[in-house]
Amino acid sequence: MFTHMKKLIYLFAIVSTVAVVVPAQAQEKPSSPKETVKGTVNGANVEIVYCRPSARGRKMIGGNEPFGQVWRTGANEATTIEFDKDVLLEGKDLPKGKYELFTIPGESEWTIIIQKYGKQWGAYKYKESNDVLRVKVKSDKTSAFVETFTIATDAKGVNLSWENTAVAFSVKSK
Repeated sequence: MFTHMKKLIYLFAIVSTVAVVVPAQAQEKPSSPKETVKGTVNGANVEIVYCRPSARGRKMIGGNEPFGQVWRTGANEATTIEFDKDVLLEGKDLPKGKYELFTIPGESEWTIIIQKYGKQWGAYKYKESNDVLRVKVKSDKTSAFVETFTIATDAKGVNLSWENTAVAFSVKSK
């Protein structure tokens, strides 16, 4: 009987531990949560899926994400951008479809890269030969510090902001 009681107490202890630990783990947020942004920009529906890294006291743009190097424009998987119709991106033709969005950050100018959709992780397998479109845009300063990388759409285009840097590119349906 005593052995049976010890087994029940042991089983109860395990079940209680699991009941407390599992919900606590389920509530933890990933360090770079995935986000989907949908918007209508100048007559075109745009959907962007990306992961949102945070600075957390680190120098990111021009630091962890060096100037002059291809960046996946987010964290984890390469950022995707999809248009439901043919568009002009910064005045250049881009057929409707799903693409990967890469950038090359610079101190005052960024290169926006639209690449064939390849389901890649990061920019480790990035190949310039897969580029569909490249444009250069000026960067600007944000009005306040942006802790977590953010992509948004507005009536004119797509906006990227992180730390003290803001970058925008125009989108217009054809």
